[in-house]
Amino acid sequence: MTEEGADESVIRRDRFSGGPARSFLSSLAADERIFEADLAVDRAHVVMLAEQGIVDADTAGEILTALDAIEVDGHSSLPAGEDVHEAIETAVIEQVGADGGKMHTARSRNDEVATCIRYRLREDVLRALEATLALRASLLEVAEAHAETIMPGYTHLQPAQPTTVAHWACSYESAVRRDTERLLEAYGRINRSPLGGAAFAGTPFSIDRERTAQLLGFEGVVENSMDAASSRDFLLETTGALSTLATTLSGLAEDLVIFANRGFVALSDDYSSTSSIMPQKVNPDTLELVRAVAGDAAAGVQGLSTTLKGLPRAYNRDLQRATPHAWETVDAVSEATRVTAGAVATATWDEEALAAEAGAGFSTATGVADALAAGGLPFRTAHELVASAAENGADYAALEAAAEDVLGEPLEAHVDPAAVKSALDPAESVASRDSQGGPAPSAVADQLESATAALAADEESVEALEASLEGARETLREEVNGYA
Repeated sequence: MTEEGADESVIRRDRFSGGPARSFLSSLAADERIFEADLAVDRAHVVMLAEQGIVDADTAGEILTALDAIEVDGHSSLPAGEDVHEAIETAVIEQVGADGGKMHTARSRNDEVATCIRYRLREDVLRALEATLALRASLLEVAEAHAETIMPGYTHLQPAQPTTVAHWACSYESAVRRDTERLLEAYGRINRSPLGGAAFAGTPFSIDRERTAQLLGFEGVVENSMDAASSRDFLLETTGALSTLATTLSGLAEDLVIFANRGFVALSDDYSSTSSIMPQKVNPDTLELVRAVAGDAAAGVQGLSTTLKGLPRAYNRDLQRATPHAWETVDAVSEATRVTAGAVATATWDEEALAAEAGAGFSTATGVADALAAGGLPFRTAHELVASAAENGADYAALEAAAEDVLGEPLEAHVDPAAVKSALDPAESVASRDSQGGPAPSAVADQLESATAALAADEESVEALEASLEGARETLREEVNGYA
């Protein structure tokens, strides 16, 4: 290079080494979250380069030793840089010399960061999954303890039909089970390695992408190199699944807040607070915050989808602003799920208060109409008769008077009085609803059996995923020790 050319090179470097936009461009502080992930990705890549003969074993050993030292020193000791990837590479070069730059052979920060995000997100999703499993276990414990605890059921917040605490708890367990399924399915699509896609157009070096995927515990690779470097649909899917979970939590939290207001349930002091001025208050503050997390999660989905909308292939710097939406959502929803699990597990149900309110508002009216229909009346006629009786009182005498008005003959002409009187009793009304998925204790027993089996299966799945990642970490460490 001529002296003039050398001067031009210095000028170009200076152009991109400072200025007021440097701090705006830098993600180094935010990248602390993926510091450990980046080190793992660096190690796997260097091991693969050595195995492929792209970097000699001695140089690989020096780089890997430097990475170990950088890990010990921690993120806070990294030199200034545009991001954690650049800072780590700079720290390696400071220790090893120019050969340290060989660690970046056959890759780009584009595929590197995509891999780091997936690597870290797997762990975060596993923590979220563990929280859903704990919540499901808490709900099933409540259901088992309260299979025969009668409670009022509502639609539009109006007394509707009597049910049981177990039936209520199982309804939420079913919803959280689907939330678990969605996160497990999202995990499967997260768990693919983009490493080796380079900037977006692949590399001329004879790399082994399957090998780095194996060393990092991924199930395979994102095959197309452009897709590998640029796609963030896995973030959107995961954030969407978390938002759905948060919506489930918000409904559960709202129910408990209302039940606490009506004296049906008492929350543990660990999940309540008091007023700064009113000493008698026991406020369901934790559940109110759980309820609010649904808004945070929805904002995460909106922020992420808006950032990703209309981005051209391949890498765009907008993606730097996309990932924090996912981190914030997974943290908030995971914590809210754990708190909800604890609140459910430690709450105390007032069985007497629940039973006393179970029949309020003539909540057994539907059961009475069903009994009349079973006796041969068209259901719509039975519905009219019971509605007429409801205007004058929810008892047998009111039904008899309504029968004379609506049918022009005694109620006994169409139905056994004992069947009607049984239907008027909330406990008997619940016991009669033994169809699949119903609130009768026998139907709830079946639900508990299937829910317990599903929980055990999902626990096994999560444990297997965690064991797979731990096995990959051990394998990578063994391979690194062979060089470092």
